[in-house]
Amino acid sequence: MQPPTPIEPSRDVPPRASDATADAGAPPGERPRPPKPTATRALLAAAITTAAVTAVSYAAPSTYAGTLVGLTFLAATYLLVLRYDEATIRAYGLSLGGLLEPVPLSARRLARAALHAVAWAALAAAVTFPPFWLGYRLYWGADAPFVPRLPPEPADEIAAQLLVVALPEEAFFRGYLQSALDRVFPRRLRVLGAALGRGWLLASAIFAIGHVLTIRHPARLAVFFPALLFGWLRARTGGIGAPLLFHAACNLFSLTLARGYGLSP
Repeated sequence: MQPPTPIEPSRDVPPRASDATADAGAPPGERPRPPKPTATRALLAAAITTAAVTAVSYAAPSTYAGTLVGLTFLAATYLLVLRYDEATIRAYGLSLGGLLEPVPLSARRLARAALHAVAWAALAAAVTFPPFWLGYRLYWGADAPFVPRLPPEPADEIAAQLLVVALPEEAFFRGYLQSALDRVFPRRLRVLGAALGRGWLLASAIFAIGHVLTIRHPARLAVFFPALLFGWLRARTGGIGAPLLFHAACNLFSLTLARGYGLSP
């Protein structure tokens, strides 16, 4: 299958046969192509990255821990995908309208990819946020009325959730890991237009395990369930743009509820 043209949004395109060649086979002046994905390679990369992120989260000063964790995920994604050619970046759903590709930016392509991601993220939020709100109230026993409260620096909170949390995590877990595992394990389950398989489940489980390792509380395993939604969006839309926005929106919505019910400052 031919890769998309430079103005199309990224899709989940199988790599070309020549993409299986290793770095050394790239002609001078061209970006290399990655080795063929294997289960061992993908799971080892996940284990090493998870260990590195866990170490950074404990070793770094608390003020900078979140930022350094995000940079660790991005560094791993660069080494595993982003340093390769644009066909590889597109196949892993990491184009973001061309922002992360080594090609000139197209305003038309960028705008189309952004609108596509926003529309899918908004749809996911419209479906999931009302029942989550109800469940949140029941779980925390929030009987007091909800009072909207803005954080001290709203722009900083939004930017942090988008760029420091959602982008690095979605780039690694849904961009690299789920995509690599999908190429190893056939996707036999179709859910609302998305082809899913063991890669979807494994990436979500590893995502949850990583959250428990950085903050040791069993409740952190619950992120497995939103990770399934992020992974579904990755498979349904062909890129990480929609899960990135939805991931950030989920975190911001949780923080807003906590403030509104007086459960956090």
